[in-house]
Amino acid sequence: MAVIEDPAAAEVSLDPVRARLLAELAEPASAATLAGRVGLPRQKVNYHLRTLEQHGLVELVEERRKGNMTERVMRATAASYVISPQALAAVQPDPARAPDRLSARWLLAVAGRLVRDVGALITGAERAGKRVATFAIDGEVRFASAADRSAFARELAEAVTRLVGKYHDESARGGRAHRIVVAVHPAAPPAEAEPSPAAPSTAGED
Repeated sequence: MAVIEDPAAAEVSLDPVRARLLAELAEPASAATLAGRVGLPRQKVNYHLRTLEQHGLVELVEERRKGNMTERVMRATAASYVISPQALAAVQPDPARAPDRLSARWLLAVAGRLVRDVGALITGAERAGKRVATFAIDGEVRFASAADRSAFARELAEAVTRLVGKYHDESARGGRAHRIVVAVHPAAPPAEAEPSPAAPSTAGED
């Protein structure tokens, strides 16, 4: 996974055609091969590939002679990409602007900061040839009532506060601060499957 922090690279990656090319380039391919897959002229595919290459989203794997032409084989520089809020510059989400801790917007701002900070750490660690020490828990709990949800949130906050008090050492020489993010939100419904092209839609029928 790669984190896109540059606004220009983010704009390039969000173009539907270029996003499709990035997905296709999980495995190396030439412009001619991609043209057949995406239904575009090879020249147009080459234009998009050059733009992606300029922003570090694809890279050259090899050049091979094909008749009187040199074919360039490209691949994506990562299997997947995340756009950091850093790319939004002054309008990136900031938890300090919405300090209501029970607000969904505040949660979203915290999540945005998490992506930005961890993205920056990953970028720096890759340059230094190191790994980033992180830990995350992802799970789901079904509450019988809103009262149970509130009780759970209260007990969770108390448990985290107790752990922080136990291990936090402001005076530790050589210690390093770590950010803790704990969130509870309703699970989003699964995306509905789109109808198969072979199956006619029944929308509007009685």
